[in-house]
Amino acid sequence: MPTPRDLARRNGTLVAGLVLVGLWIATALAAPWIAPHPPDRIDLLAVLQPPSAGHWFGTDQLGRDVLSRVLHGGATVLAIAPAATLLGLALGTAVGLAAACAGRRADEAVMRVLDAVMAFPVVVLAMLVLAFLGAGTGNVILIVALVFAPLVARTVRAAALAEVRKEYVQAARLRGEGIFYVMTMEILPNVRGPLAVEGTVRLGYAVFTSATLGFLGLGVQPPSPDWGLMVSENQGLLTTAPWTILFPALAIALVVAGLGLAADGIKEILDP
Repeated sequence: MPTPRDLARRNGTLVAGLVLVGLWIATALAAPWIAPHPPDRIDLLAVLQPPSAGHWFGTDQLGRDVLSRVLHGGATVLAIAPAATLLGLALGTAVGLAAACAGRRADEAVMRVLDAVMAFPVVVLAMLVLAFLGAGTGNVILIVALVFAPLVARTVRAAALAEVRKEYVQAARLRGEGIFYVMTMEILPNVRGPLAVEGTVRLGYAVFTSATLGFLGLGVQPPSPDWGLMVSENQGLLTTAPWTILFPALAIALVVAGLGLAADGIKEILDP
């Protein structure tokens, strides 16, 4: 079995992705101690100051320190993206396995329902859900999970269909094992590879989707230092104070890029 050092030598893409994401996770966890200012402290005497020794990333239209808000905004990403991804993976895996094992007619019916859900744009689905439930972190997690679940289900279904006809599954059925046992104990362990890649990819999309909802005002609400919300609040300052948008947008891009590199690295390991 290859050691972590061997994997690092063979797969620089995975290492680069993990290092990039790990740095953001570390800064987000350490934000209460390393941020130079409270993220919501307003200083009307320091409005829209450019990057300087006192404010490395400058200040926004309320005099809040952009660096401190970017650091604390990482915690919001850590709260939303992994939870939404895990929930989406759980829902999608359950549906995908059930569709693959339920027979042709049931499979077709499930796929048509998933196609209908996937036809809704993310923003429209978010507006529908938030109209009933209201804005909040928990509802953003639910929305992102509902958006990802059909995509995960299709991936799991495709992988599971390749396993359903294999001898070990047929042997389990001949032993009298129930459908739930076959799905969870026989098929699921053999689709972990595609599921791992899908989960890493969806995690990157979860970061971007939650930021998009924040930008549109459908996600985390002010005065939270959410990266997407920071870009939205300062979009009118793009020409006069670009640092208020540049740094949160760069944070989003780096996290998504790191997760994309990690997903590519995992795929290379599972399917060299």
